[in-house]
Amino acid sequence: VCLTCCSRDVMVKINQICHKNSVKFFTGDVFGYHGYMFADLGEHEFVEEKTKVAKVSPGVEDGPDTKKTKLDSSETTMVKKRVVFCQLKEALAVDWSGEKAKAALKRTAPDYFLLQ
Repeated sequence: VCLTCCSRDVMVKINQICHKNSVKFFTGDVFGYHGYMFADLGEHEFVEEKTKVAKVSPGVEDGPDTKKTKLDSSETTMVKKRVVFCQLKEALAVDWSGEKAKAALKRTAPDYFLLQ
């Protein structure tokens, strides 16, 4: 389900219905130069391709770069990952007065507060 131009109450209600029924939910809007997007994919599993790292053996190269690792782009492995997304209601209910939230505030885009 994709929503845009909806009130906060409508977005929260539809997200709760989607989350309960394991339906992926996206919402977003734009206000001039600012905008937001929220995604609740429930329990989302995906595969990520990782490049294998080959360590350089000492004595093969000279100089300060001998300790650096090199990426071998010819060999990759597939890593299965799982992410659990939160609901919109939870994302909007963050208590910004705690110490942990103050640290997160520095990493939070100002556009987050447009939705508030």
